[in-house]
Amino acid sequence: MIMQTKNGASFYQFPSFRKFSQIQHAVFTRHVGYSRGPFSSLNISVGIGDNEAHVRKNRRIISECIGRQSIVFANQVHGNHVLIIDDAYQDTDNSDNAPALVGDAMVTNLRQMALAIQVADCQAVMMYDPNRQVVANIHVGWRGSAQNIIARTVSVMHDRFGCHAGQLVAGVGPSLGPCCAEYVNYKTEIPQRYWAYKNESHHFDFWAISRSQLVEAGMRPENIFMSRMCTKCNSDIFFSYRGQGSTGRFAAVIGLR
Repeated sequence: MIMQTKNGASFYQFPSFRKFSQIQHAVFTRHVGYSRGPFSSLNISVGIGDNEAHVRKNRRIISECIGRQSIVFANQVHGNHVLIIDDAYQDTDNSDNAPALVGDAMVTNLRQMALAIQVADCQAVMMYDPNRQVVANIHVGWRGSAQNIIARTVSVMHDRFGCHAGQLVAGVGPSLGPCCAEYVNYKTEIPQRYWAYKNESHHFDFWAISRSQLVEAGMRPENIFMSRMCTKCNSDIFFSYRGQGSTGRFAAVIGLR
């Protein structure tokens, strides 16, 4: 991934996405925000113990970095519900007091409307269809992997927007790597079909699982970019729940310009 800075904030970009001028995207680090303590400093998630005034300021930093686009945040619940952000969403009350959207994937064809996933070890899987001009962003933890939320999102993109999986470009963001993804209770947590991605010390390669799910959904392997950056190994750069316990969430954002 390619490191960038803007207005003092640092973020990474996928080389595969940078060649498309129609989209804006960024995977932000944990730095240059207002939050303090374990949430230091660019935490963008509410409801985890941080000062919400600080979170709002942090979200404004992100908005400034991506061209002052409106940013959609959802209440992520480790399910497989895919939210469609369309004209009906624009007609709702999007203020801080509005009811939160609930879901773990978002898809849109609206311009100037960026989709944000909040992560601290889970994957943010971004997708873009350059033909249909549609973007998606998916929160993929181990539960999301077990439910194959990736395939569900690709299906929604096809059914709602006419996207073809073979035309999609995807980026899998920084997340818990196979070096640190230990699941000692995997027999009761992770479906047996994914045990092949486990080594002898019960560490799972969820990067490989996501790549396989993208390919099985119809994507071309050459259109999939893996960041291969472990959040726990790089907890000085990214928030990591496994590494720190009480911690913030960093943002992975994609949207049409």
